[in-house]
Formats: sequence, C-alpha cells, structure tokens
Amino acid sequence: MSTGSKGRMRARDLDRVNACGLLDAAYAEGQLGADEYRERTAKAGRAKTVGELARLTSDLQIPAAARDLVPGGSAKTRKPSRRSRTRASYPDHTRARNADRANTIRVLDDAHGEGQLDADEHQALTELASEAKTLGELGALVADVQRVAEAPPPSPPRSSRNLRFRAAVGVAAVLGVWAGYFAAGRDDRAVSAQAAPVEPGTVQPLVLPRPELYTVAGMTLYRDEYREKFGDTLVDELWLHKDFASVQRIAPEGPRWSVDWDYWGGFTKHDNLITTRRPDAPIVDLATLNIEAIGAVLATAPAMTEVPGGVVDSIEISADDSTAGNGRPVVEIRVRNDRSQHGSVLISPSGEVLKVREVG
Repeated sequence: MSTGSKGRMRARDLDRVNACGLLDAAYAEGQLGADEYRERTAKAGRAKTVGELARLTSDLQIPAAARDLVPGGSAKTRKPSRRSRTRASYPDHTRARNADRANTIRVLDDAHGEGQLDADEHQALTELASEAKTLGELGALVADVQRVAEAPPPSPPRSSRNLRFRAAVGVAAVLGVWAGYFAAGRDDRAVSAQAAPVEPGTVQPLVLPRPELYTVAGMTLYRDEYREKFGDTLVDELWLHKDFASVQRIAPEGPRWSVDWDYWGGFTKHDNLITTRRPDAPIVDLATLNIEAIGAVLATAPAMTEVPGGVVDSIEISADDSTAGNGRPVVEIRVRNDRSQHGSVLISPSGEVLKVREVG
C-alpha cells in the first residue's frame, strides 16, 4: 500500500482483508505481540482509507507467502536502510520475527562458546534478544561480536507477477509463512548489526532466556533440544507455556517409573523424584507432530473458542487414555483471557481439529 495521494483513497473490503491477512502472518512470525495484533486488526477492520491501512503495516517485514497481499509488489513497499550493506535490507525500526531472535541468540551462543562473552554477558544479552521488538535492537546486541561469515540481513521478498487474492487469506498466509520459514531458512542465518554497540557491563544479569515455546519456532526448538538431551522424542505428557515447559518421561530405571523434567532454556529434574507408572501406559512421539499444521490452529484457536480477548495460554501434549481415546496422541491448545475465561481446542498430531470447548 502506498501513501501520499493514493493513501487518501477510500479502502475497499478487499484492502481491509489483505491488511488483516498480512497482520495475521506477521503475528504468526512473532513480529507483533498479542495485544498489538488485536489492536491493529481491529483498526484495520475500521479503516476508511488506504493510507490508514498502510500505517498499520509499514513497520513489518513482509513474509514471502503474504507478499501478494501488498499491492504493487512487496519490494516497492519498503525503503532500504541507508546504512545497510545491501539495498534490499529492512531499516532498523522494522519489527523482528521469532526467526530473527533465534538467529541472534545463536550468534550469541557461538560468541559465548568462543570466549567473546562471559556467562553473565551471554545470559543478559540472550534475555534482551528474546524480548527485542525490532531488527535494530537485535543488531545492537551483536554489533561488536565476531562472526565466521556475515550473512545479509532479512530482506523484503521479491515482487511476483500475476498477483491474486487467495481465499481464506489469514490461514493461507499463516501456513505459508511457517512453511516458508522452515523450508527456506537459508535467508534467515543472521541479523544485521546496524546500531551502536551495547556496553555489556551496563546490563544487569537477568534470568535464563524464556523462549515462547507455544509458537511454531518454539515447539521446533524444544523438540530438537529434547532429542539432543535424551536421544529420543518420547514423552508421557508435555506442557508448553510461554517461557517454560514441563515434561514427564520414562525414567532410566525402566517403564514402571517416570521422572519429571523442567525446561527453562535447559533441562533440569523436577525435585529429583521418580514416580510409578503403568508399564504399558501409552506414550507420545514428538517426532509425529506436524508442527506447522498445529501452528495454523494456534493462530485461530482464540477465535474458535470465542474467548473475548483470549490468547493461547498453554499447550498440553499427551495420550488420550480413555476408553474412547484408546491411547491416541492428542494436542490440547488452551486459550485464556485476563478475566479467567477460558476454552480449548483438541487436535490430532497432524493438526486435525477433534473438539472445540468454547468459552466457559
């Protein structure tokens, strides 16, 4: 969308839907928080002009799968930063994605492993990276860090011909963004270092980083680290929250025992206790989860449950041990608002919606 004289043009319903689709995709990528997403979506629905809609999306990176929602092609909607090494780079004020935060944290991890950062500096900067809102904030955190290879910063996708509006804009955009992120991660290897360096000594040590585990990127990261820690992806039950997870799995002593582990960026035993379990109790293999499909349901769960102002509160992954369930793995997405109203969506590992419990 353009500004200026065209920005005063009256907006069509199609323009409002396209803007909402772009906001959906940006929210799925972590560019917007839940409150910002709801506020901007509401404003987009009420917008009278093209300019109003443009202002709601002007600071966003355009996901490749959502570029058709931007009239005139995505490459024309962003002015590159003058300080950038490449003409296609986004300016510092552009919103950061979960992928950008994860990339920055990987750079900090490498720097810590190489002795460029001590433990306190690494911890503090990692926490700041997990909370950063813009590419400029992320760039500042790694501006003074040596890297083996400098990759280009996130860039607007190239414009395509024969643009067309797709049915079910929100779902299509979200699915495409997540699939694009995992299939084309080569474009997201590092975050541009464009701002002034941060003096690590001025930052107070903070708690361990708390990744948003109930997002697509968070679930994928957790599964990878779980496999690395335990050598498999088997769980009895798993609870994912915004910044921590709790999992129950078979203990090393055998299938008659289980042990609980907490995750705060690393795994620790919960109270170092073991409990009894049925040796034939059903288990869930996290490798069978279609995380991209689950992510699509995550984006729509608040609307499906009709919880006013609701957001995803947690995800439970377990085996349905009831007579009807017959031990099948299920994923329960729980939605809650600040008035303690809640609902949930029960889905299969493939993302098929099995049951919706509306607001209660």
